[in-house]
Amino acid sequence: MATQPTRRIDRKARMQLPPVHARSRDPQERVHDFKEILVLHSREQAMAEASRCLHCRNAPCQTACPLHNDIPRALQYLAAGDVARAAAVYRETGPLSEVCGRVCPRRFCQAACTLGKTGTAIDTRRLEAFVATTARLEEGVPLPEIAPATGRRVAVVGAGPAGLAVAETLTRKGHAVAVFEQHPTPGGLMTYGIPRFKLDLDIVQAKLRWLEKLGVTFRCSTTVGQDITFDTLQAQFDAIFLGVGTQEHYRPGLPGEDLAGIIEATEFLCRANLPADLLPAVWRAPLQVGPRVHILGGGNTAIDCVRTALRLSAVDEVRCYYRRSEAEMPCCHEEYEHALEEGAGFQWLASPSEFLGDDKGRVRAVVYQKMELCELDASGRCRPVPIPGEDFIVETDAVVLALGYRPDAAFTQHIDGLKTERWGAIIVDDLETGRTSVPGLFAAGDVVRGADLLAPALANAIHVAETIDAYLRGT
Repeated sequence: MATQPTRRIDRKARMQLPPVHARSRDPQERVHDFKEILVLHSREQAMAEASRCLHCRNAPCQTACPLHNDIPRALQYLAAGDVARAAAVYRETGPLSEVCGRVCPRRFCQAACTLGKTGTAIDTRRLEAFVATTARLEEGVPLPEIAPATGRRVAVVGAGPAGLAVAETLTRKGHAVAVFEQHPTPGGLMTYGIPRFKLDLDIVQAKLRWLEKLGVTFRCSTTVGQDITFDTLQAQFDAIFLGVGTQEHYRPGLPGEDLAGIIEATEFLCRANLPADLLPAVWRAPLQVGPRVHILGGGNTAIDCVRTALRLSAVDEVRCYYRRSEAEMPCCHEEYEHALEEGAGFQWLASPSEFLGDDKGRVRAVVYQKMELCELDASGRCRPVPIPGEDFIVETDAVVLALGYRPDAAFTQHIDGLKTERWGAIIVDDLETGRTSVPGLFAAGDVVRGADLLAPALANAIHVAETIDAYLRGT
């Protein structure tokens, strides 16, 4: 193992080094396929970019990272050419470095970089992606030491990021972990949510194979509450973790929303991005959308749907309709920029009021209301209100509903004694512990916090895994 490089640096000299950021594939090329748009650094480029790190004493990048990755130490190794050791530093705190380096927004580590105040921040996210990917492809990811078997069994419900983080942590601590997943393959939103042009499926599947080698057992196509009861899990396992995320879509509740051609975001993304053998049986029919597609919503999922629709061969025009203005759009600005580069259109201050169908029961047009912004609402954004008499009709061949997610109340209602919020989130005594109102039952991630980004969900889950370990050991 390489020794840690010296921290003696010339800060002024490093501040003069030119930035070497990773780039994206040309929009005119990438819009015709579903391959990753990120072009990772070469080894020489990554070393040059890592050499710009000032190794600030307070490490603002590390503080801003939800997982608190020791980014300065990792970049020291990378600058010295030791990619494997740099990857090991990320693995100390982050179980999904390849994924975080690709899908985390700028507003965490990169926005906190000191160099951003005087010039160009270090490309911390893409350096993490380079390090983790290069180390895996060149040398593989070593299996860590596993503690002696405790004889304790844990059921993890949901094979998304939170569930996988808990499964890995508890397996390393010597517990036997079985992960229950309703879909045909694990991965959660990494498989069934994030488009392939942002996260290659091979990266997710490599992580899943690694977890199986570690000792994690996966039971896919198994829905808790239907294929196996919660009472059975309680009888067979010493602790249960719920990491089921937010799977229920918000619906607009408008006339005509059940017309053919109106599809929810998750189904649309999955059917467009995944091979049929990874899909639930009800989603395996070919996706038919027609040349004109409307996307409703303004979050990251809406942008993912926009960019996915642009890549479908039958589609000629994609337009996103959002009830607020561009300034209030909650999506990651970088993703919005990518959508614009790829040819997406946006209609601001427009909200649907009715869906119109043809004589075959398929959507043919949407009635929109023009909106104006008034006082701030509970979210801190200007509240949109309709302008009387300012309706307009736009013809379309398909509509994708990307209006947000909430926990599936139908799942939690069958668990006796489980307390939930009015909107469906599971109530825990503290985010750090994840203890629910049911003894031996823990929860973390989006099902507790609401729909959020990947890194905060991972950090939350890892803390809760430590509490589960203490519970199993009686400490």
